[in-house]
Amino acid sequence: MLGVCARSAGSLTAAVFGKEFLPLSWPLVRCRNLQSAAPQELIQPANSHDEPAKVLTDSFGRKHSYLRISLTEKCNLRCVYCMPEEGVPLTPNEKLLSSDEIVHLANLFATFGVKKVRLTGGEPLVRKDTLDIVEKLSQIPQLETLGMTTNGLVLSRKLPDLKKAGLTHLNISLDTMVPARFEFLARRKGWQVVRKSIDQALEMGFQSLKINCVVMKGINEDELVDFVRLTELNDLEIRFIEYMPFDGNKWSTKKLVSFEDMLSIIKKELPDLERCQDEPNHTSKIFRVPGWMGRVGFITSMTEHFCGTCNRLRITADGNLKVCLFGNHEVSLRDALRSKVSSDELLSIIGSAVMRKKFKHAGIEELSTLKNRPMILIGG
Repeated sequence: MLGVCARSAGSLTAAVFGKEFLPLSWPLVRCRNLQSAAPQELIQPANSHDEPAKVLTDSFGRKHSYLRISLTEKCNLRCVYCMPEEGVPLTPNEKLLSSDEIVHLANLFATFGVKKVRLTGGEPLVRKDTLDIVEKLSQIPQLETLGMTTNGLVLSRKLPDLKKAGLTHLNISLDTMVPARFEFLARRKGWQVVRKSIDQALEMGFQSLKINCVVMKGINEDELVDFVRLTELNDLEIRFIEYMPFDGNKWSTKKLVSFEDMLSIIKKELPDLERCQDEPNHTSKIFRVPGWMGRVGFITSMTEHFCGTCNRLRITADGNLKVCLFGNHEVSLRDALRSKVSSDELLSIIGSAVMRKKFKHAGIEELSTLKNRPMILIGG
Protein backbone atom coordinates (compact mmCIF):
# COMPACT_ATOMS: atom_id res chain seq x y z
CA MET A 1 0.00 0.00 0.00
CA LEU A 2 1.01 3.57 -0.57
CA GLY A 3 1.98 5.39 2.60
CA VAL A 4 3.70 8.63 3.42
CA CYS A 5 7.28 7.81 4.39
CA ALA A 6 8.85 11.24 4.72
CA ARG A 7 8.15 14.91 4.41
CA SER A 8 11.39 16.76 4.00
CA ALA A 9 12.97 19.33 1.71
CA GLY A 10 9.53 20.17 0.35
CA SER A 11 8.81 16.77 -1.11
CA LEU A 12 6.61 13.77 -0.56
CA THR A 13 8.12 10.32 -0.71
CA ALA A 14 5.87 7.29 -0.92
CA ALA A 15 6.36 3.56 -0.99
CA VAL A 16 4.43 1.33 -3.35
CA PHE A 17 4.60 -2.39 -2.68
CA GLY A 18 8.00 -1.93 -1.04
CA LYS A 19 9.38 0.30 -3.79
CA GLU A 20 10.04 4.00 -3.45
CA PHE A 21 7.67 6.15 -5.44
CA LEU A 22 8.61 9.47 -6.92
CA PRO A 23 8.97 12.40 -4.54
CA LEU A 24 6.07 14.72 -5.36
CA SER A 25 6.90 18.34 -4.71
CA TRP A 26 4.77 20.85 -2.79
CA PRO A 27 3.60 23.50 -2.18
CA LEU A 28 2.87 24.71 -5.67
CA VAL A 29 3.38 28.03 -7.35
CA ARG A 30 -0.16 28.99 -8.30
CA CYS A 31 -1.64 30.45 -11.45
CA ARG A 32 -0.05 31.57 -14.65
CA ASN A 33 -1.98 33.68 -17.13
CA LEU A 34 -2.09 33.03 -20.84
CA GLN A 35 -0.09 35.36 -22.99
CA SER A 36 -2.29 38.25 -24.03
CA ALA A 37 -0.65 39.26 -27.28
CA ALA A 38 -3.08 39.47 -30.19
CA PRO A 39 -2.90 36.75 -32.84
CA GLN A 40 -1.60 37.66 -36.28
CA GLU A 41 -5.03 37.18 -37.80
CA LEU A 42 -8.19 36.97 -35.73
CA ILE A 43 -11.23 35.69 -37.56
CA GLN A 44 -14.27 37.88 -37.05
CA PRO A 45 -17.91 36.81 -37.37
CA ALA A 46 -18.86 36.49 -41.02
CA ASN A 47 -21.88 38.73 -40.58
CA SER A 48 -22.30 41.56 -38.14
CA HIS A 49 -25.64 40.14 -37.00
CA ASP A 50 -24.11 36.80 -35.96
CA GLU A 51 -24.23 36.25 -32.23
CA PRO A 52 -21.10 34.30 -31.24
CA ALA A 53 -22.82 32.16 -28.62
CA LYS A 54 -25.47 30.91 -31.07
CA VAL A 55 -23.04 29.39 -33.57
CA LEU A 56 -21.85 26.83 -31.01
CA THR A 57 -25.19 26.34 -29.24
CA ASP A 58 -27.06 23.11 -29.96
CA SER A 59 -30.78 22.44 -30.13
CA PHE A 60 -30.89 21.75 -26.38
CA GLY A 61 -29.35 25.09 -25.47
CA ARG A 62 -25.91 23.73 -24.59
CA LYS A 63 -23.19 26.30 -25.31
CA HIS A 64 -19.91 24.75 -26.36
CA SER A 65 -16.93 26.57 -24.89
CA TYR A 66 -14.41 23.72 -24.76
CA LEU A 67 -12.53 22.47 -27.84
CA ARG A 68 -10.26 19.44 -27.87
CA ILE A 69 -7.85 19.29 -30.79
CA SER A 70 -5.94 16.12 -31.64
CA LEU A 71 -2.51 16.98 -33.05
CA THR A 72 -1.51 13.51 -34.23
CA GLU A 73 -2.63 9.91 -34.51
CA LYS A 74 0.84 8.64 -33.60
CA CYS A 75 1.79 7.47 -30.13
CA ASN A 76 4.88 6.01 -28.48
CA LEU A 77 2.76 3.69 -26.31
CA ARG A 78 0.19 1.00 -27.16
CA CYS A 79 -2.22 1.21 -24.23
CA VAL A 80 -4.72 -1.64 -24.16
CA TYR A 81 -7.76 0.64 -23.77
CA CYS A 82 -6.74 2.98 -26.57
CA MET A 83 -5.62 0.93 -29.55
CA PRO A 84 -5.09 -2.64 -30.79
CA GLU A 85 -1.73 -4.25 -30.05
CA GLU A 86 -0.85 -4.28 -33.75
CA GLY A 87 -1.51 -0.55 -34.03
CA VAL A 88 -3.87 1.16 -36.45
CA PRO A 89 -3.54 2.39 -40.04
CA LEU A 90 -2.41 6.01 -39.86
CA THR A 91 -3.66 8.87 -41.99
CA PRO A 92 -1.02 10.15 -44.45
CA ASN A 93 0.66 13.33 -43.21
CA GLU A 94 -0.70 15.43 -46.05
CA LYS A 95 -4.24 14.63 -44.90
CA LEU A 96 -3.61 15.78 -41.34
CA LEU A 97 -4.28 19.35 -40.28
CA SER A 98 -1.28 21.63 -40.65
CA SER A 99 -0.25 23.90 -37.80
CA ASP A 100 -1.67 26.89 -39.66
CA GLU A 101 -5.01 25.10 -40.13
CA ILE A 102 -5.12 24.19 -36.43
CA VAL A 103 -4.49 27.77 -35.37
CA HIS A 104 -6.98 29.07 -37.94
CA LEU A 105 -9.74 26.79 -36.63
CA ALA A 106 -8.91 27.54 -32.99
CA ASN A 107 -9.19 31.26 -33.73
CA LEU A 108 -12.56 30.71 -35.38
CA PHE A 109 -13.97 28.65 -32.52
CA ALA A 110 -12.61 31.11 -29.96
CA THR A 111 -14.31 33.98 -31.76
CA PHE A 112 -17.62 32.14 -31.41
CA GLY A 113 -17.40 31.23 -27.74
CA VAL A 114 -14.65 28.68 -27.04
CA LYS A 115 -12.75 29.63 -23.87
CA LYS A 116 -10.74 26.46 -23.35
CA VAL A 117 -8.59 24.43 -25.75
CA ARG A 118 -6.95 21.11 -24.92
CA LEU A 119 -4.36 19.47 -27.18
CA THR A 120 -4.50 15.69 -27.39
CA GLY A 121 -3.40 12.80 -29.59
CA GLY A 122 -2.21 10.13 -30.07
CA GLU A 123 0.62 11.58 -28.10
CA PRO A 124 0.75 15.31 -28.90
CA LEU A 125 4.43 15.64 -28.04
CA VAL A 126 5.56 13.31 -30.83
CA ARG A 127 4.51 16.00 -33.30
CA LYS A 128 7.54 18.15 -34.14
CA ASP A 129 5.75 21.51 -34.27
CA THR A 130 3.70 21.10 -31.08
CA LEU A 131 5.62 23.82 -29.24
CA ASP A 132 4.99 26.27 -32.07
CA ILE A 133 1.27 25.43 -32.01
CA VAL A 134 1.11 25.98 -28.25
CA GLU A 135 2.80 29.35 -28.57
CA LYS A 136 0.42 30.53 -31.30
CA LEU A 137 -2.70 29.28 -29.52
CA SER A 138 -1.65 30.99 -26.29
CA GLN A 139 -1.85 34.32 -28.12
CA ILE A 140 -5.58 33.98 -28.83
CA PRO A 141 -7.05 36.56 -26.45
CA GLN A 142 -10.41 34.81 -25.95
CA LEU A 143 -8.80 31.64 -24.59
CA GLU A 144 -8.72 31.43 -20.81
CA THR A 145 -7.00 28.05 -20.55
CA LEU A 146 -4.72 26.07 -22.83
CA GLY A 147 -4.18 22.47 -21.78
CA MET A 148 -2.59 19.26 -22.97
CA THR A 149 -3.18 15.57 -22.30
CA THR A 150 0.02 13.52 -22.55
CA ASN A 151 1.35 10.11 -21.58
CA GLY A 152 4.36 11.87 -20.05
CA LEU A 153 6.96 9.75 -21.82
CA VAL A 154 8.85 12.65 -23.42
CA LEU A 155 7.29 15.40 -21.34
CA SER A 156 10.02 16.04 -18.79
CA ARG A 157 12.54 17.63 -21.12
CA LYS A 158 9.88 19.72 -22.86
CA LEU A 159 8.06 21.07 -19.81
CA PRO A 160 10.03 24.33 -19.41
CA ASP A 161 9.50 25.30 -23.05
CA LEU A 162 5.82 24.33 -22.97
CA LYS A 163 5.15 26.48 -19.94
CA LYS A 164 7.10 29.37 -21.41
CA ALA A 165 5.06 29.03 -24.62
CA GLY A 166 1.82 29.45 -22.67
CA LEU A 167 0.56 26.01 -21.62
CA THR A 168 -1.48 26.41 -18.42
CA HIS A 169 -3.18 23.07 -17.73
CA LEU A 170 -1.69 19.59 -17.86
CA ASN A 171 -3.16 16.08 -17.71
CA ILE A 172 -0.73 13.17 -17.46
CA SER A 173 -1.90 9.59 -17.96
CA LEU A 174 -0.75 7.04 -15.38
CA ASP A 175 -2.81 3.91 -14.80
CA THR A 176 -0.65 2.13 -12.25
CA MET A 177 1.99 2.60 -9.56
CA VAL A 178 3.63 -0.71 -10.47
CA PRO A 179 6.28 -0.67 -13.24
CA ALA A 180 5.58 -4.22 -14.42
CA ARG A 181 1.87 -3.48 -14.60
CA PHE A 182 2.60 -0.29 -16.55
CA GLU A 183 4.49 -2.36 -19.11
CA PHE A 184 1.54 -4.73 -19.42
CA LEU A 185 -1.00 -1.91 -19.87
CA ALA A 186 1.09 0.29 -22.17
CA ARG A 187 2.85 -2.57 -23.97
CA ARG A 188 6.01 -0.50 -23.53
CA LYS A 189 8.42 0.41 -20.74
CA GLY A 190 8.51 3.92 -19.29
CA TRP A 191 6.99 4.09 -15.80
CA GLN A 192 10.08 5.73 -14.27
CA VAL A 193 10.11 8.40 -16.97
CA VAL A 194 6.43 9.22 -16.52
CA ARG A 195 6.77 9.58 -12.76
CA LYS A 196 9.69 11.96 -13.31
CA SER A 197 7.46 14.08 -15.54
CA ILE A 198 4.79 14.21 -12.82
CA ASP A 199 7.30 15.37 -10.23
CA GLN A 200 8.69 18.06 -12.51
CA ALA A 201 5.22 19.30 -13.44
CA LEU A 202 4.36 19.65 -9.75
CA GLU A 203 7.50 21.66 -9.13
CA MET A 204 6.74 24.00 -12.02
CA GLY A 205 3.30 24.90 -10.70
CA PHE A 206 0.89 24.69 -13.62
CA GLN A 207 -2.54 26.18 -12.98
CA SER A 208 -3.91 22.64 -13.00
CA LEU A 209 -2.26 19.23 -12.89
CA LYS A 210 -4.39 16.10 -13.21
CA ILE A 211 -3.40 12.45 -13.33
CA ASN A 212 -5.69 10.39 -15.58
CA CYS A 213 -6.18 6.77 -14.54
CA VAL A 214 -8.36 4.37 -16.55
CA VAL A 215 -9.68 1.77 -14.12
CA MET A 216 -10.14 -1.82 -15.30
CA LYS A 217 -11.46 -4.73 -13.28
CA GLY A 218 -8.87 -7.34 -12.44
CA ILE A 219 -6.03 -5.08 -13.52
CA ASN A 220 -5.67 -1.96 -11.42
CA GLU A 221 -8.72 -1.41 -9.22
CA ASP A 222 -6.61 -2.57 -6.27
CA GLU A 223 -4.56 0.64 -6.61
CA LEU A 224 -7.40 3.13 -6.17
CA VAL A 225 -6.50 4.03 -2.59
CA ASP A 226 -2.80 4.28 -3.50
CA PHE A 227 -3.65 6.96 -6.03
CA VAL A 228 -5.97 8.84 -3.68
CA ARG A 229 -3.20 9.04 -1.06
CA LEU A 230 -1.14 11.10 -3.51
CA THR A 231 -3.56 13.96 -2.91
CA GLU A 232 -2.67 14.27 0.78
CA LEU A 233 0.34 16.56 0.34
CA ASN A 234 0.10 17.42 -3.35
CA ASP A 235 -2.10 19.99 -5.07
CA LEU A 236 -3.20 17.78 -7.94
CA GLU A 237 -6.31 15.94 -9.03
CA ILE A 238 -6.46 12.20 -9.54
CA ARG A 239 -9.07 11.37 -12.17
CA PHE A 240 -10.45 7.86 -12.25
CA ILE A 241 -11.98 7.10 -15.65
CA GLU A 242 -14.52 4.38 -16.29
CA TYR A 243 -13.30 2.01 -19.00
CA MET A 244 -15.00 2.97 -22.29
CA PRO A 245 -15.61 1.01 -25.50
CA PHE A 246 -13.78 1.97 -28.70
CA ASP A 247 -12.77 0.00 -31.77
CA GLY A 248 -9.94 -2.42 -31.08
CA ASN A 249 -9.86 -2.28 -27.27
CA LYS A 250 -11.87 -5.49 -26.65
CA TRP A 251 -14.19 -3.74 -24.20
CA SER A 252 -16.70 -5.69 -22.15
CA THR A 253 -18.85 -4.99 -19.10
CA LYS A 254 -16.74 -7.57 -17.24
CA LYS A 255 -13.82 -5.12 -17.34
CA LEU A 256 -15.86 -2.13 -16.19
CA VAL A 257 -15.39 -0.82 -12.65
CA SER A 258 -18.30 1.53 -12.04
CA PHE A 259 -18.08 4.83 -10.21
CA GLU A 260 -20.08 3.40 -7.32
CA ASP A 261 -17.76 0.40 -7.05
CA MET A 262 -14.68 2.65 -7.08
CA LEU A 263 -16.17 4.85 -4.38
CA SER A 264 -16.99 1.83 -2.24
CA ILE A 265 -13.44 0.48 -2.51
CA ILE A 266 -11.90 3.82 -1.56
CA LYS A 267 -14.24 4.56 1.34
CA LYS A 268 -13.40 1.27 3.02
CA GLU A 269 -9.95 2.72 3.78
CA LEU A 270 -10.71 6.44 3.54
CA PRO A 271 -14.22 6.85 4.96
CA ASP A 272 -13.84 10.64 5.28
CA LEU A 273 -13.78 11.11 1.50
CA GLU A 274 -16.46 13.72 0.77
CA ARG A 275 -18.20 15.14 -2.29
CA CYS A 276 -17.32 18.65 -3.44
CA GLN A 277 -19.62 21.03 -5.27
CA ASP A 278 -19.75 20.33 -9.00
CA GLU A 279 -18.14 22.87 -11.29
CA PRO A 280 -20.03 24.41 -14.25
CA ASN A 281 -20.16 22.02 -17.24
CA HIS A 282 -18.54 19.40 -15.05
CA THR A 283 -17.37 16.14 -16.58
CA SER A 284 -16.22 14.63 -13.31
CA LYS A 285 -17.63 14.11 -9.85
CA ILE A 286 -15.16 15.74 -7.45
CA PHE A 287 -14.27 14.45 -3.98
CA ARG A 288 -11.58 15.19 -1.43
CA VAL A 289 -10.38 14.02 1.96
CA PRO A 290 -10.79 16.92 4.41
CA GLY A 291 -7.45 18.57 5.13
CA TRP A 292 -5.70 17.04 2.12
CA MET A 293 -4.29 19.33 -0.56
CA GLY A 294 -5.54 17.60 -3.69
CA ARG A 295 -8.81 16.27 -5.08
CA VAL A 296 -10.19 13.10 -6.63
CA GLY A 297 -12.40 13.10 -9.72
CA PHE A 298 -14.49 10.35 -11.29
CA ILE A 299 -15.28 10.37 -15.02
CA THR A 300 -18.52 8.38 -15.13
CA SER A 301 -19.20 8.30 -18.87
CA MET A 302 -20.55 4.75 -18.80
CA THR A 303 -22.71 4.54 -15.67
CA GLU A 304 -23.76 8.15 -14.99
CA HIS A 305 -23.39 10.23 -18.13
CA PHE A 306 -22.98 14.01 -17.98
CA CYS A 307 -24.41 14.72 -21.43
CA GLY A 308 -26.87 17.31 -20.14
CA THR A 309 -24.07 19.74 -19.29
CA CYS A 310 -21.66 18.76 -22.08
CA ASN A 311 -19.84 21.76 -23.56
CA ARG A 312 -17.20 19.84 -25.54
CA LEU A 313 -16.39 19.60 -29.21
CA ARG A 314 -13.55 17.64 -30.79
CA ILE A 315 -11.42 18.06 -33.88
CA THR A 316 -9.53 14.95 -34.95
CA ALA A 317 -5.99 15.04 -36.29
CA ASP A 318 -7.32 14.57 -39.83
CA GLY A 319 -9.63 17.54 -39.42
CA ASN A 320 -13.01 16.02 -38.65
CA LEU A 321 -15.38 17.70 -36.21
CA LYS A 322 -16.92 15.30 -33.67
CA VAL A 323 -19.67 16.77 -31.53
CA CYS A 324 -19.79 13.70 -29.27
CA LEU A 325 -16.96 11.41 -28.18
CA PHE A 326 -19.18 8.36 -28.63
CA GLY A 327 -20.94 9.50 -31.79
CA ASN A 328 -19.89 8.19 -35.19
CA HIS A 329 -21.09 11.23 -37.16
CA GLU A 330 -18.24 13.46 -38.31
CA VAL A 331 -17.86 16.39 -40.69
CA SER A 332 -14.58 17.34 -42.38
CA LEU A 333 -13.40 20.86 -41.60
CA ARG A 334 -10.13 20.08 -43.34
CA ASP A 335 -11.85 19.50 -46.66
CA ALA A 336 -13.87 22.67 -46.21
CA LEU A 337 -10.76 24.73 -45.47
CA ARG A 338 -8.84 23.30 -48.42
CA SER A 339 -11.79 23.87 -50.72
CA LYS A 340 -11.51 27.57 -49.88
CA VAL A 341 -15.10 27.83 -48.69
CA SER A 342 -16.22 31.21 -47.44
CA SER A 343 -16.37 32.06 -43.75
CA ASP A 344 -20.17 31.90 -43.94
CA GLU A 345 -20.07 28.40 -45.44
CA LEU A 346 -17.57 27.14 -42.87
CA LEU A 347 -19.65 28.54 -40.02
CA SER A 348 -22.74 26.92 -41.52
CA ILE A 349 -20.97 23.54 -41.61
CA ILE A 350 -19.92 23.87 -37.97
CA GLY A 351 -23.27 25.21 -36.80
CA SER A 352 -25.20 22.45 -38.56
CA ALA A 353 -23.02 19.77 -36.97
CA VAL A 354 -23.50 21.27 -33.51
CA MET A 355 -27.27 21.47 -34.01
CA ARG A 356 -27.36 17.74 -34.85
CA LYS A 357 -25.78 16.82 -31.51
CA LYS A 358 -28.00 14.39 -29.62
CA PHE A 359 -29.16 15.02 -26.08
CA LYS A 360 -27.20 12.03 -24.80
CA HIS A 361 -25.07 9.19 -26.06
CA ALA A 362 -26.26 5.59 -26.30
CA GLY A 363 -26.37 3.23 -23.32
CA ILE A 364 -23.61 0.83 -22.33
CA GLU A 365 -24.74 -2.17 -24.36
CA GLU A 366 -25.47 -0.14 -27.48
CA LEU A 367 -22.16 1.72 -27.25
CA SER A 368 -20.27 -1.55 -27.20
CA THR A 369 -21.74 -2.48 -30.60
CA LEU A 370 -21.55 0.90 -32.36
CA LYS A 371 -18.87 1.45 -34.97
CA ASN A 372 -16.47 4.18 -33.86
CA ARG A 373 -12.82 5.04 -34.30
CA PRO A 374 -10.18 3.59 -31.99
CA MET A 375 -9.58 6.11 -29.22
CA ILE A 376 -6.17 7.01 -30.62
CA LEU A 377 -7.77 8.24 -33.86
CA ILE A 378 -10.28 10.40 -31.98
CA GLY A 379 -8.04 12.15 -29.48
CA GLY A 380 -8.06 11.37 -25.77
